[in-house]
Amino acid sequence: MEIAIVLTLLFIAIVLFATEKISVDVVTLIVLIALTVTRIITPQEAFAGFSSDFIIIIACVFVLGAALEDTGILDFVIGKLVRLASKGSNLLLFVVMVVAGGISSFMNNTTVTAIFVTPLVGVSRRLKISSSKLLMPMAYASIVGGTCTLIGTSTNLAVSGFLVKSGMPAVGFFEITTVGIVLFGVSLVYMMTIGKKMLPARSKVSPLTEEYDIQKYITEILIMPDSPLVGETVFTSVLARPPFRALNIIRGTQNFLPDYRTHLRENDIVLVEGRLDDLIRIKEAKGLEIMADVVVESDIETKDIRLAELLVTVKSPLINQTVREADFIRRYGLAVLAISRQGETLRSKLNQVVLQLGDVLLVQGNADRLADLRGAQHFAILDEFQPLLFKKRKGLITLGCFLAAILLGSLELIPLSVSFLGATVLAVLFKCITTERAYQAIEWRLLILIGGMTAFGAAMNNSGAAQFLANGIVDFLEPAGIISILAGFVILTVLLTQPMSNAAAALVILPVALETANALNVNPRTFAIAIMLSASVSLITPFEPACILVYGPGKYKFSDFIRVGSGLTLLLVAIILVMVPIIWPL
Repeated sequence: MEIAIVLTLLFIAIVLFATEKISVDVVTLIVLIALTVTRIITPQEAFAGFSSDFIIIIACVFVLGAALEDTGILDFVIGKLVRLASKGSNLLLFVVMVVAGGISSFMNNTTVTAIFVTPLVGVSRRLKISSSKLLMPMAYASIVGGTCTLIGTSTNLAVSGFLVKSGMPAVGFFEITTVGIVLFGVSLVYMMTIGKKMLPARSKVSPLTEEYDIQKYITEILIMPDSPLVGETVFTSVLARPPFRALNIIRGTQNFLPDYRTHLRENDIVLVEGRLDDLIRIKEAKGLEIMADVVVESDIETKDIRLAELLVTVKSPLINQTVREADFIRRYGLAVLAISRQGETLRSKLNQVVLQLGDVLLVQGNADRLADLRGAQHFAILDEFQPLLFKKRKGLITLGCFLAAILLGSLELIPLSVSFLGATVLAVLFKCITTERAYQAIEWRLLILIGGMTAFGAAMNNSGAAQFLANGIVDFLEPAGIISILAGFVILTVLLTQPMSNAAAALVILPVALETANALNVNPRTFAIAIMLSASVSLITPFEPACILVYGPGKYKFSDFIRVGSGLTLLLVAIILVMVPIIWPL
């Protein structure tokens, strides 16, 4: 009975993770409650994962990464890279991949990708090349770079913590570095040769009005002297009600963005976004005159009014808010004209669109307001790269603390969790990062997910579900050989990372894999390392957050990731299956 309950909960969790109808942390907590209520695990087992030292390490890595970002030291490094643009795109691509992979060996790959997106888009526009030639390789480099050290990805730390709870030694800081470097090196060579040829050149350098084809949806409307709209505020008038949106107003020689206090006057020309046939229906009744069939670009974008693209990043509080709830006009002085999401351009009913990670918003706003928003944590402006002010002293202090934590922890002079906690406290004390920003930098949902899924592993063992599945796998695949069984777990991990997070997928499979290794009387650590690494090499689809971040800016299609990433994923899986049994003998 308990086996059926655990496996049913596992299936439900995977479905909910995939559909994202409920937040992953809430799903995790529901599973924990169900497992505790059914007495499959004790309350102590349910919450043991949250008190583990690897949770502290993950949180500290997030804070130190944010401190490096805020002090401008990462922007300083990227600024140096941008200068390579004049020496050729091949050199730029090579160095960008190496640096992105190197940084992500010690930082969250999603953060690294977000930092690189804006400068690479700016460089591609300056060189008049497609940004799609740079962004996907950079994202892949940041993902695979995480396989080089223990702290390169939260998955590594989660697996290491589970091994400790299972009575095995933790994964050493540089224990996986040899395999990781080979995986990264193969990825680099692949993307510089085969992958580069398969990358699309879809993101052409052209005006934003053409890229989003918005001129077909914008019309100039003249307010006639006898119009009942005269005297009304712009945003309460029919021109701002669905299916229409009022953008900017031409009043004599002025061209400006309206706000909630702007009243319509006779002879105002209002740029309205909406279908022309809908506007014709209200033309006569409202005293309006359609001025032109085609709006010139200078009406939409002037010296003072600019168009820009905003990328919704992983830290943005706008995620899961509708455009209406975000209230761009009031909060930022911006009008949202269109949204690019996974290759599709959304134009209708934008106020009802729920914003997601990786969305690219085409906005219109005052040039000064846009300039003030550079460096905001709510989103990244995809424009010319303007590095943050490099706070040299604080940046070097943060970097020194980070390196000291790595050195002391890897040499086991003090526990890794203590070394990273000490580095984080020093960064706060030296005001390299504020306390408030430190708490904001931590991915609390991820910590809950990892802590909860660790407890799920205990439930798999307590209920006998892990042994049940392991016996079935052994009976079915043992004739094919141990390597075939290992390959089955690796491939299953790669596939499960599509609907689930990498860490969750690894923690779900790990109890079964360890039980299978014990049943086969082989080294369980071999299976654990293979699963841990395979969770970070699934590049087949753009479901990885790092890939989602480059999807919109690179104007990619879903098929682009399948075409480019499938071959690379197969290569990396083959390397894992060859190298892991050699370094960690079965």
